[in-house]
Amino acid sequence: MPILSSVEVEKRGLEEAAQLMLVSARTAPKSGGVDDVETLLVTGEEKDALAAEMDKVADERLIEGFKRDGRNTRESQAVVLVGVRGTRNFGLNCGACGYSTCQEFDQAEKKNGLDFVGPNCMLKLLDLGIALGSAAKTAMDLNVDNRIMYRIGVAAMRLGYLPRSSVVMGIPLSVKGKSIYFDRR
Repeated sequence: MPILSSVEVEKRGLEEAAQLMLVSARTAPKSGGVDDVETLLVTGEEKDALAAEMDKVADERLIEGFKRDGRNTRESQAVVLVGVRGTRNFGLNCGACGYSTCQEFDQAEKKNGLDFVGPNCMLKLLDLGIALGSAAKTAMDLNVDNRIMYRIGVAAMRLGYLPRSSVVMGIPLSVKGKSIYFDRR
């Protein structure tokens, strides 16, 4: 076996961890066994495009947090995106979406909000949260630094990275001597 540098091994390890995170999100429990979760692994120029889009949002909205998270995204080696098609109903008639029945929810106009498309079925949003937690736990178990970020999801939606999803979140990944996602400015 040839001698491998830590940089090369860490890069390979991060890629494998990211792939396993997508597996974890896919196999996470879903309401009624119906899978409306979408995942994507973003690296290279496409990852940098996410960071650039976050900078644009920061400039448009004058929200510094988008710039900070954009810097984190740029410094990351990869980003896992997890989204959900939340505009599909579960069929429970629970009313958490703001409508009395799932039939009313289905008939409601699906609108682009500032960041996401709505209304969304609460159970589908729970599925998204469970998938995100499963993916982040996998990263944690493999000692890959990560952090679930709303703002990456905003950029991913604007760039059309998960076109079927109504809500998207991002999990940037880093393998460095210290986590870049904490003790941030």
